[in-house]
This record gives sequence, C-alpha cells and structure tokens, in this order.
Amino acid sequence: MRILITGGAGFVGARLARTILQREHLAGRTVTEVAIADQFAPPADLAADPRVRVHTAPLLEQGPLFASGFDGVFHLASAVSGECELDFELGLRSNLDSTRLLLDSLRRAGNAPRMVFSSSVAVYGPDPSVPLPAIVADDTLPAPQTSYGMQKLVCEHL
Repeated sequence: MRILITGGAGFVGARLARTILQREHLAGRTVTEVAIADQFAPPADLAADPRVRVHTAPLLEQGPLFASGFDGVFHLASAVSGECELDFELGLRSNLDSTRLLLDSLRRAGNAPRMVFSSSVAVYGPDPSVPLPAIVADDTLPAPQTSYGMQKLVCEHL
C-alpha cells in the first residue's frame, strides 16, 4: 500500500508518518511506501527509513508525484490562518490551488485513494451571531469570517 502525506515534514505529519511506519499496516493492508511531500525536509529518522520517499518542493510543483497513484492520502499541508490573512495570495496558492492540484492529479491517475483532509474550525467562525456548538457535526452550518476559513471550506467542497 502506497501512502502520501502532504505536510509530512511538519509536527503532525511526521507523527502520523512514524505511527503508520511503526504499525506497518493501514486498513488491513501492508504499507510498502510513505511518500512525504512538503516544502521542508522531514526529520532525519523518517528520511532514513527505506519505506519513505521524500519529495521536497512547494506542493504546486509536485503534480507528477500526486498523479503517480496512491492507495491513501493524508492532506495536511497548508498555510496557517495568520499568514493567510497577511498574504492573501499565499493563502490561495498554499491552500486552495495546491488542494485543487492534488485532487486533479489523483483523479487523472485513475485510482480512487481514501483521502483524509485536514480542515479547520475556522470554517465555522468565529461569528458572534452563530455560536459554535459544543460538538461540530456534519450539519453544523459554516460561517467563515476569514480568507483562511473560506479557503478551507472551499477545499472541503472540492
């Protein structure tokens, strides 16, 4: 089983990669490869694992990798809220454009991997007129108040 982790060099992505590699199986299948796609190099212990393939470049340059066929994808990479509000174009490139490239490339590859997308509570506010419920469920209405929240909402719909 081939797994792709975008943002795999980050704190959450690296922990996820280590966990998958330690367990050796995912969804009842043997993991043969974990591709880490990030603009930064992953920690040395991950890069040294023979099952790990490191792809260090901006995600918008990694379309051919995304189209190479994966069984599972964890899309964790994104620019975070504060930097997106300071640089609107960065948010569009890092969040919206890279997600669209990933999804288009996976579709062109002709396979249908299981995908986990890391969204954000920013999709739901904060909007004082629409308080966040104690539990966010599938029927919780989105009310993004930032460009970052809107980008994540659009990515959910993609």
